[in-house]
Amino acid sequence: MNQNDDDTDWMIDDDDAVAAEAQSGGKAAAAAPPPWRVLIVDDDVDVHVVTKFSLSNVCFRGRRLSFLHAYSGEEALTTLRNTPDIALVLLDVIMETSDAGLNVARQIRDNLHNSLVRIVLRTGQPGQALEHSIILDYDINDFWCKTDLTTRKLFTTVISSLRAYAGLQEAQERAAVLQTQLDQARRLLDAVDQHAVIATFDARGRIASVNDKFCTKFQFSRQELVGADLRLLHTPPYPPDQLADALGALGAGETWTDVVTGWRRDGQELRLRVTASVVDDPSAPYVVVGSVMQPLKKPL
Repeated sequence: MNQNDDDTDWMIDDDDAVAAEAQSGGKAAAAAPPPWRVLIVDDDVDVHVVTKFSLSNVCFRGRRLSFLHAYSGEEALTTLRNTPDIALVLLDVIMETSDAGLNVARQIRDNLHNSLVRIVLRTGQPGQALEHSIILDYDINDFWCKTDLTTRKLFTTVISSLRAYAGLQEAQERAAVLQTQLDQARRLLDAVDQHAVIATFDARGRIASVNDKFCTKFQFSRQELVGADLRLLHTPPYPPDQLADALGALGAGETWTDVVTGWRRDGQELRLRVTASVVDDPSAPYVVVGSVMQPLKKPL
């Protein structure tokens, strides 16, 4: 941490190392990374001036701070609605009412459904609010008496809040990517489910699950199939070479593909081209996906 004589000039990088800001004057302004948005909420104009001055040279992860100002709880909520990327709110407790700040904190979480923004409560009259009760009852991230919040402590609070916000934001982005991939996988599975018979088997070779198409093609209900032995669909003996190949491939964790024969409830033969794979499920480690092959028509 690097501090000058007036105790207001700091720099911090990803490794929390101290570094002097060095930016070339020839760089285009458009190349600069977007700033962290910090909303100062207080009915005292001097608090806005002092806070902005104390944090004016702060830079975290190469991004400076951009300050927004609100002088009442209602104004703060309007700003938050219109500016969804605010990273930190420095929020006064007592403004137009004795609990205006607390009301804002609650509405941020409950009405605006903003779980990312970090909320730091500040009060100039600590005797009028019980700190422990507020921390327990409200989803805030820090609580300070203004007289205790020195420039150094303010800096530490802001940086820790921005770091937490950045971590939550990155986690949310990763979750969104994973959700997109999951949705795509579900759509693919739905497509396969519509056009193929699908079944899973346990380690003993008993049916663990089947899809609707499997039930339709073999003319058995799901209740009859789940838990049943393969002999329900194919009476032994099984083709020895084919069985050895299947067991060998699955035992080695490989995928096995071939044409197999089964029988429907009415005794009609079904030929299927199937692919069997090992999946990471102890209760049903094998999955089989197959397509029913149309019987060959005899020439006239």
